[in-house]
Amino acid sequence: MGAPGDIEDLIGLMARLPGLGPRSARRAVLMLLKKRGPLMAPLAQAMAHVALSARDCSVCGNIGTEDTCPICTDPRRQTGEICVVEDVADLWAMERAGAFRGRYHVLGGTLSALDGLGPDELRIPLLVRRVQEEQTREVILALNATVDGQTTAHYIADALAATGVQVSSLAQGVPIGGELDYLDDGTIGAALRARRRV
Repeated sequence: MGAPGDIEDLIGLMARLPGLGPRSARRAVLMLLKKRGPLMAPLAQAMAHVALSARDCSVCGNIGTEDTCPICTDPRRQTGEICVVEDVADLWAMERAGAFRGRYHVLGGTLSALDGLGPDELRIPLLVRRVQEEQTREVILALNATVDGQTTAHYIADALAATGVQVSSLAQGVPIGGELDYLDDGTIGAALRARRRV
């Protein structure tokens, strides 16, 4: 005999999360049920609260609880640079690194005819408008090194050509701590092309 219907429904919903299959979801739900008071109830309350309060930033597309996110309202951020990322997870990764002090623009994906994602669905027209209105000096394309990511980067560079803004992309190549023997051919090629004087 399996779990009751409500619990099976919860397991099914948890299994939809990235990185969780049916077995992992079942283990997670069982652990939550064992710790209902200290873990499950507060988690349910936090999820309900975030479901009602979370919204996309009207400027950059980051997720927060206000109409404009704290990054966009921070007067200490450099306004002349916009870092373009595919998704909010990429923005959060850039912030964790602490290396960029400008503003962001979240596309919401990459150009993909198969998925029906065109420029309008990806907030590319909004990016062009922002570049013009904010007197942006540089747009940094921090997109994934995939075919769709590179296609999107080329499209954005073409769309911004008339604005005169400098468009750059993140360097690609050997990661810190990486060993050449373990890298794929594409990474080694990109690293060689992006070499610099020591």
